[in-house]
Amino acid sequence: MTAMNSAAAIPTPHGAFIARFGDNGLCRLDFPGNARPPKAAPPPSGLAKRWLAAATAAIESLLLGQAPQTLPPLDLSAGTEFQQSVWAELRNIPLGQTCSYGEIARRLAKPGASRAVGSACGANPVPVIVPCHRVLAAHRRIGGFSGGPGWKQRLLRIEQADFVVD
Repeated sequence: MTAMNSAAAIPTPHGAFIARFGDNGLCRLDFPGNARPPKAAPPPSGLAKRWLAAATAAIESLLLGQAPQTLPPLDLSAGTEFQQSVWAELRNIPLGQTCSYGEIARRLAKPGASRAVGSACGANPVPVIVPCHRVLAAHRRIGGFSGGPGWKQRLLRIEQADFVVD
């Protein structure tokens, strides 16, 4: 499991995201209001400070509906092998496009694993940057989301993606 060495707020017009960094990169991103900066983690310095700058630029771009120029290194090692394969596949979904949990399962050659894909999306430690919000339930319905259905709708609207509100 990745040790979180530092944490910092990323202020946005939508509230402050909390970025947490380990030895190998960004290992967690919490939505505004979902977490407080941990008292035990010092602010980023050195390499983590550069990673914070990259994470901030990426979040700012995504919240403007633009693809980021660069991403910080992502440390997704806390996930299982299956979760990591889902998260890698999520990074292939272009900005403004969506797919279903079933489509992701089929891309991974596990056609019966759509619920497991949904669980992996829910466990995504770096939402927005690893775009689990672009994965929809059947019939383009919102489905669940770790940041809450309001955030999923907000992100999809920013990206001008098609979806159906239940």
